[in-house]
Amino acid sequence: MTILIFLLISYLLLSISLYFVFNKAGEAGWKGLVPGLNFAVWAKLIGRKERYALWLLFPVVNIFIYAGMCIDLVRCFGKHSFLQAVGSVVYAPASFFLIGKNKEDQYAGPIVEQEKAYYAQIEEARKSENARQLKKLEANNPFKKGPAREWAEAIIFAVFAAAFIRMFLIEAYVIPTPSMEGTLLVGDYLFVSKAHYGIRTPKTVLMIPLLHNRIPVLNRESYLEKPNLPFWRLPALEKIDRNDLVVFNYPEGDSIYLTPSRAFSVYDVRRNPGLQSEVRGRQLITRPVDKKDHYIKRCVAIAGDTLQIRDGQLYINGAISRNPEKIQFLYKVTYQGQLNTSVFEDWGILGGPSSDIASASPGLLYLHLNNEQVELIKGMDPSVQVERVDIASVRNSPNMVFPYDLRHNQDWTIDNYGPLYVPKKGASIPLNEVTVNTYRRCIEVYEGNSFQISGGKYLINGQEATSYTFTQDYYWMMGDNRHNSEDSRIWGFVPADHVVGKPLFIWFSTKNGSMSNGINWNRIFRKANNYD
Repeated sequence: MTILIFLLISYLLLSISLYFVFNKAGEAGWKGLVPGLNFAVWAKLIGRKERYALWLLFPVVNIFIYAGMCIDLVRCFGKHSFLQAVGSVVYAPASFFLIGKNKEDQYAGPIVEQEKAYYAQIEEARKSENARQLKKLEANNPFKKGPAREWAEAIIFAVFAAAFIRMFLIEAYVIPTPSMEGTLLVGDYLFVSKAHYGIRTPKTVLMIPLLHNRIPVLNRESYLEKPNLPFWRLPALEKIDRNDLVVFNYPEGDSIYLTPSRAFSVYDVRRNPGLQSEVRGRQLITRPVDKKDHYIKRCVAIAGDTLQIRDGQLYINGAISRNPEKIQFLYKVTYQGQLNTSVFEDWGILGGPSSDIASASPGLLYLHLNNEQVELIKGMDPSVQVERVDIASVRNSPNMVFPYDLRHNQDWTIDNYGPLYVPKKGASIPLNEVTVNTYRRCIEVYEGNSFQISGGKYLINGQEATSYTFTQDYYWMMGDNRHNSEDSRIWGFVPADHVVGKPLFIWFSTKNGSMSNGINWNRIFRKANNYD
């Protein structure tokens, strides 16, 4: 709210300052107070057509148009220095007001037309080979900028253009973990469109351009949480469909501990007290929505769906969901003698013994494989046996899955899960023990309500409630590497306001995430989603 009040006051001050500037430029001052008309007159004064102001209606583009109009207007009054240009962009109302009240500042005409005409004279002198006239024009050029300023303006423009493109249109991401292995590999670099699912306005205002949430070397957050803007999203080019790949902000990433190996959410630590020793002494970092870490998963269920997993097979609304082409599970591989694991890399198989699942011994491997890789390994030797692992039987905490309700969902595991309803905007649920355990975070954290249980009654924002109606859509995200993915089965729903964008294609890929291992040339410029 504070930032909105600031923007509103700034616009009012801009209109008032334009009142004085217009009077000085020979236009009726009242035109500066009329929304829309003031920008059209402003465009005319700097030497543009009045319809040029319509560019201000286009998101992202309007930022650069506005900056250019500010600079051109102060130049119309003889303000040509670098600092004067910067001042006009940083806070135009102040710059324009000073021009309007300073008797010495006089309107010299439409600067864009004058500059265009002057350079036309230079070009004409060059074409006619009039060296004397050309030298005179270049020596007296009022629009000429020194090399230092040219470089400074070029660097500033490049940085901010890249920052705005990254913020609103397209951003590059790298795959750091094998949770999508088979479809996306560790070391794949993606371009992600932020327009497909609707451009989000940034919540965080003060940040270092081109950095997401950490400053390298200094190892500090790259932004200030306040002031901030409320969430707002432009219309989407397309809706999220089932089985789309989606980049989103990690829902539980609002409060984290950073360790050398990874980030743990405060909720991870609460669920697993064994992590307390690993995060002891670490600072608890809080992050707004747009500065939470980025994850990429497959959206397997959209708002309004009911999902269930039986023996690793996903069902949506009671029907079998078609699996991704390269879906992976954990397999136990037993063999006699020696196994030629050197071919594993060519087959796209990561690793060997998997100590995080169980200790491997000679003749035993635990590998995450897709169906094709299973058949390849079986064909290596008649003694090879490949058996899919019941993941709940080899992990110490089979019930550590969302919503961690051991009273009502004690048999849920990552392979046998649900049924579970995915909230839809406008849909209502009754409030009871089961639904409160499942949807309380949606109600309280993602939708910003206070929630209390008092005397067996549910209080939302202080009022007793027997049901709740959701105010946004939610999605269920899962990795294609089903036995090696921290996804919605662990931390629950992904709110619509956490959706970042749609992966477009792989623009670069390193083997196992390291240039020293080489480049995956066959993956460059491939589409990100090979579901079909």
